[in-house]
Amino acid sequence: MAFVVSSGALSTTGAGVLPSYAAMSLRAAPWEYETIWRTQPQVRTVIAFLARNIAQLGVHVYRRVSDTDRERLTQHPLAQLLGNPLLGMTTYRFIERLVSDVALYDNWYGIKLKLNGQLRILPVPPTLIRPYGGNWIRPEKYQTAGGRDFQPDEVIHIHGYSPTDLTYGESPIESLRDLLLESTEASKQRRQMWKSGARLTGVLVRPADAPDWEEKDKRRFREMWRSFADGGGAEGGTPILEDGMTYDKVGFNPEQAQYIEARKLTREEVSAAYFIPPPLIGILDHATYSNIKEQHAHLYQDTLGPWTVMIQQEFAAQVLPDLPDNKDVYCEFNIAEKMRGSFEEQAAAMSTMVGGPVMTRNEGRARINLPSVEGGDELIVPMNVTEGGLASPRDTAPDAPPKARGLPRSKASGRPSTIGTFASERDALEKTLTAFTERQANALLTAAGAKADGADGMPDLLALWAAGSEDRLAQLQALLAHHGYRLAQVGAWDVLDVWNPEAENWSADVMLAWILAAAQTHAAQHEESGRGAVAAVQEEGGDGWREALQTAAVAWGTAASARAKTAATETRSFGGHDAAGASGLTQKIWVTGGTNPRASHKAQNGEAVSLDDVFSNGLRWPGDAGGETKELVNCNCSLDYAKEE
Repeated sequence: MAFVVSSGALSTTGAGVLPSYAAMSLRAAPWEYETIWRTQPQVRTVIAFLARNIAQLGVHVYRRVSDTDRERLTQHPLAQLLGNPLLGMTTYRFIERLVSDVALYDNWYGIKLKLNGQLRILPVPPTLIRPYGGNWIRPEKYQTAGGRDFQPDEVIHIHGYSPTDLTYGESPIESLRDLLLESTEASKQRRQMWKSGARLTGVLVRPADAPDWEEKDKRRFREMWRSFADGGGAEGGTPILEDGMTYDKVGFNPEQAQYIEARKLTREEVSAAYFIPPPLIGILDHATYSNIKEQHAHLYQDTLGPWTVMIQQEFAAQVLPDLPDNKDVYCEFNIAEKMRGSFEEQAAAMSTMVGGPVMTRNEGRARINLPSVEGGDELIVPMNVTEGGLASPRDTAPDAPPKARGLPRSKASGRPSTIGTFASERDALEKTLTAFTERQANALLTAAGAKADGADGMPDLLALWAAGSEDRLAQLQALLAHHGYRLAQVGAWDVLDVWNPEAENWSADVMLAWILAAAQTHAAQHEESGRGAVAAVQEEGGDGWREALQTAAVAWGTAASARAKTAATETRSFGGHDAAGASGLTQKIWVTGGTNPRASHKAQNGEAVSLDDVFSNGLRWPGDAGGETKELVNCNCSLDYAKEE
């Protein structure tokens, strides 16, 4: 294997390049990009989006202690430099200019200054400085418009890729030049149209048999016609034609020209050149709540992530060597702050991780600007949070109620007045779940273009479905858990009112874990039923996919009604079963309900088994999700309880 030997310098190294060869790079003048930025709103919007979102992150400096540990450095020279890069310049403005210059020119320059013994950086607009001489690896010097030259080690030069050398970046604007030029010409045409009285161009046609005009007649008509043009005083009016004359329009039709679509296309192309998802810069044609939320999460990973890594590494390579005490020191953008969830999501995750509350009452009062109270500096642990039992109400439920009955219980004071009857609570769940399903189905129809006449061919329906799946599941679980908790209390108090009015040894909170697990199961099943319907439409395809998708959406809404009734029956039954166990009851009796019960349910009416046993149809209670589906849907049965002597 052969190696190129160089005495510490690469000034003459050129792999495959003859000494007499010099690549000629004909680049656009930097001020051309400046003009584009000033006159093209789409370019300015996209570049400002990048610069503002990166500048707001903030940059922290760390020292690597080990592979698993690091320490934050706030007084290190690099931290002080980034905090105050130049007198009167903030970190935000410094990073904003850096990102804007790289995005527009693919080059950023900063001159290293020593002010009062401290390193500072003076950002220089790319129009006022350029690399000069040298070769394709390293310039000889940097020339400025002020006539002073700087050596390469006196300048920080951050640039992107160029296919011709290693000393300069090629602006993304070059690839957009033709598109932007077309947009500019279209804008000029629109401006001229409005300037000329909002009239399209055309020709006047005078019949061949019309009487001849004298010069004064021509002049009179010409002056009249000009009054309807720019500055004539009659713009927008209706001219009166003479001698059977007609006006034939020529040129573009405003509707056919599709000006709005053209402007939108320009912004989409510019955003694509900078790898920005269109909904994040205001193009909401195919946006939904779920995919915007997902794209916002990916913003700091896929869109801004490469930018932050590039800047971090450039600071380490070009700035850090000029500072003392730089061993194992590095800087990092504070992306973690942006990647955190909402306050509610953070609070729920923290409660799960630590197994209990993380704030005292006084800390909570301070967040809403209330004074501290005596005794408010201790953590209050809810009664359903125990060591060795449930770490938090968010834990997965046990498989069967007998395990739940072994948990500590507290005495309740009576049936809550806010809990309605089984029928009212079941109807509330059915109404809420059906409305939610219809909203999600309509969002899918809109995203797929199934509601639009003359839309393009069938899109990837399963991809559209998957984009919102995570968000739907979370909302479904919350919805089902909320109503399930109320329905379980209905079933529990139906038993307690008869056998244990004081609710001795029973607490509603102990049912939470099982209810959360049941809600998760029902949410997953309902989501899968919708996905299956969409998959069938995708597989069938054809020109009738819009009608098929609309039919599938209606069917999913119908399934929501059945799902709500089944879940309501199950959670009421579980609540009664849980209360029966806490009240010392030992038998359960199947009571067949409804006007047209299943044959198996009708046959087992009055069947009694021990509390921990299953009935002849394999169910622990009506609606038991552990049984076969044919035994569950639209079941209206219930249970009675007894205590063996």
